[in-house]
Amino acid sequence: MKATLERTELLKSLTHVHRVVERRNTIPILSNVMLQAEGGNMRLKATDLDLEVVETIAAMVEQPGATTVPAHMIYEIVRKLPDGSQVVLETSADDTTLEIRAGRSRFALQMLPISDFPDLTAGEFSHSFTISAGAIRKLIDSTQFAISTEETRYYLNGIYVHTVETDAGMRFRAVATDGHRLAQAELEAPEGSLGMPGIIIPRKTVGEIQKLLDDPEAEVQVEISEAKIRFSMGPIVLTSKLIDGTFPDYTRVIPQNNDKDLRVDRDVFKEAVDRVSTISSERGRAVKLAISEGKMVLTVTNPESGSATEEVLVEYGAEEMEIGFNSKYLLDIAGQLNKDTALFCLADSGSPTLIRDDGDADVLYVLMPMRV
Repeated sequence: MKATLERTELLKSLTHVHRVVERRNTIPILSNVMLQAEGGNMRLKATDLDLEVVETIAAMVEQPGATTVPAHMIYEIVRKLPDGSQVVLETSADDTTLEIRAGRSRFALQMLPISDFPDLTAGEFSHSFTISAGAIRKLIDSTQFAISTEETRYYLNGIYVHTVETDAGMRFRAVATDGHRLAQAELEAPEGSLGMPGIIIPRKTVGEIQKLLDDPEAEVQVEISEAKIRFSMGPIVLTSKLIDGTFPDYTRVIPQNNDKDLRVDRDVFKEAVDRVSTISSERGRAVKLAISEGKMVLTVTNPESGSATEEVLVEYGAEEMEIGFNSKYLLDIAGQLNKDTALFCLADSGSPTLIRDDGDADVLYVLMPMRV
């Protein structure tokens, strides 16, 4: 194999694919990236057996061929080459090393045979549809923070995506929860998604998709089966296994009868929570909200370091109440809100609270209270 590529294009592609590769691997081939040169293109592929990213970029191919080399090593080499340089990739005569040349720099990397490299893309996809990158990004950005990191509840370690019939018509919905908070975002169901199976997209896959969605206007083709999902974004194709589990019936924890509405300036509230939580302990993180007509008093008490209070003006006309929340969870949710005014729908101090942007029905958050 011998091919010449623009350093900028090669680095951009290696940046996309090398992230998939785990730094510690018991299977040597999984530490490598596959390079395949033919026609006027170079195809790069990396996988961890659960997730696979393939990207095709332009190359001047003198001799077609394919090989695999350590992914993080070639990424670091290309990253440190001079900007604007032409990079020549050429396999040695004895087929044991890949030579990388740019200007006066020479590197030789050990290769592993292409025949050992696994392929994740086998299988049929039952549903296929097109959706904008911006729409996918909104669903992910609104829900990703609520994904559970508790490995024993593996079925919560991702975003649950499905279609659902509502009063507003058929909706394409994403949900994530860790048992303490729940995030739900939805949009109009794209044509082709109707009847798709409910799927759980793993946390690592969600993070990689997020990094690959550069242009919000770009169209993304999504293909889904019971076991896999594939995203095609221009020259990049990401294929991932899905979490094999049953997502719990999340609708049971979304309150329907919270009749005490509180409206507050999002930024004022977020900054007040951030300030008073400075006092909270790493373990506790509890902040108490004392709510009465026209105002909310936030209080944090830490027996080891002291206390903090701050008063915030609100729109609230129901009976007085006190409720406690984890301040980190409150800040996470406040950070996702986009409108100037946040709407809290409350019931009582022991029941889940519904939080959303005032006037936006597409995204909602549920937060469980704490005893304070």
